[in-house]
Amino acid sequence: MASEKIFIAIAGNIGTGKTTLTQMLSERFGWVAHFEAVSENPYLIDFYQDMSRWSFPLQIYFLNHRFKAHQKIAQGFNSSIQDRSIYEDANIFARNLYEQGNMEKRDYHNYLDLYRVMCEFLTPPDVVLYLRKSLPKLKQRIAQRGRDYEKGISDNYLSNLNLYYDEWMLNYNLGKKLIIESDDLDFLSNPNHFSLLTRQILETLDQQDLFFEEKLRTPA
Repeated sequence: MASEKIFIAIAGNIGTGKTTLTQMLSERFGWVAHFEAVSENPYLIDFYQDMSRWSFPLQIYFLNHRFKAHQKIAQGFNSSIQDRSIYEDANIFARNLYEQGNMEKRDYHNYLDLYRVMCEFLTPPDVVLYLRKSLPKLKQRIAQRGRDYEKGISDNYLSNLNLYYDEWMLNYNLGKKLIIESDDLDFLSNPNHFSLLTRQILETLDQQDLFFEEKLRTPA
């Protein structure tokens, strides 16, 4: 990637606060935000009602959406931040659906073949930031935001996603990574928490000279 821009991906389970943090960092540093397709996703509600029926088209939809967003970021001239990466689709969500019996073997391998071809055309993010959150905190967060189609998500489904996220992050080697334990982190309401988080992000980047010193200061 061009040295004058950066690309950060925010990774994490359902309900970790990825979208909120993406928006806040975009506003803080002027990074272009690329959000996960939720409200306009034509499969999402059906998927949560019948995962086996809709798992493959849902994953293809997400894969297509995130590939196009990733390409747009790589080809653009501005620093960007992405709400969930294309790598999570295959390594966490599609894998979970397959191993839980909600995606057929032929569909899963077809999906993985397409994913691997797509990745050959992608430049990885400069940093993947993983917001790690425990099951009780995930359930609390999901309940607070009150999306009807998320009410039926099982504990087992969320727990498996957490396990796959941890495994993926342990083995991730495409670029820099930053793991944030977010159970007790309130970056939305606590300015000091948000400031400490931004400092961790900037200290992980190679291009720190792109930021003014005052951006690193912790509010009094």
